[in-house]
Amino acid sequence: MKLTIFSATGGVGRHVLEQAQTAGHQVTAAVRSPTKLPPDTKSVRVDLAAPDGRALQEAVRGADAVLSCLGRRTSADSGITSRGTRAIVEAMQAVGTRRLIVISASPVSTTPSPGRPHPPRMDPGEGPLQRYLLTPLIKLVLARTVYLDLARMEDILRASDLDWTIIRPPRLTNGPPTGVYRTAFGQNLRRGLSISRADLADFMLRALDQPSTVRQAVGIAY
Repeated sequence: MKLTIFSATGGVGRHVLEQAQTAGHQVTAAVRSPTKLPPDTKSVRVDLAAPDGRALQEAVRGADAVLSCLGRRTSADSGITSRGTRAIVEAMQAVGTRRLIVISASPVSTTPSPGRPHPPRMDPGEGPLQRYLLTPLIKLVLARTVYLDLARMEDILRASDLDWTIIRPPRLTNGPPTGVYRTAFGQNLRRGLSISRADLADFMLRALDQPSTVRQAVGIAY
C-alpha cells in the first residue's frame, strides 16, 4: 500500500514510519525536517505551521492512505493540529486521495467545539474514576488549548467527504509494542488509562484494513 505519513519524526510518527516500512508499505514521509529521517526514506518537505498547498498535494498524490500524527509539541504550536489538518484535507480533496487516519485524544469525546457545541456531557465508556476525577482534571488544564484544537480538527473531518478515522488515545507512554489493546467505536474505554505510542501506531496501520473504522471515532487503551 502507498502511504503518506505526516509528522513521521514525532513520538508516534516514528513508530508508524518504522512499522509501515517493516510491513512492506511504500512510504512517503511528509515532514518539516527530512534530515531527521532514517536513511533512504522517501520524503517531501512540508511545514504545516505555514502550509504550502502545492507541496501538500505532491505529498498525498497517489497515496492509498494518509496517516497524520500531527500534534502540538510546544506552546508555540497552538492551533497547529486543526490548521494543519485542514490543509491536509484540502490537498487530499484536490488530488482525489480519500483515506485519512488521524490522532485525537480521549477527552475530546466530551469537548465542545464550533461544529459540535453540545457533545455528550459524559463519555458512555468511562468509569466513575475517569468520568468524575481524571478527565475533568485533565480538561481543566488543557481544554482551552490542546483539546479545543483537536475538537476543531474533528469538526473539519466530519464536514469533509473523506474516508476518515479519528483515533482517541488516553495518556501516551513509551512502552514497547504489544499488539494487545482494546478499542471501542464512538466512546472511550473503562479503566483505559494509557496506551504506548508503539501500539497506537500499530492500530493506525491495522485500521487501514478495517472498513468498519471509516468515518468513526475510535477509543483505544490497554
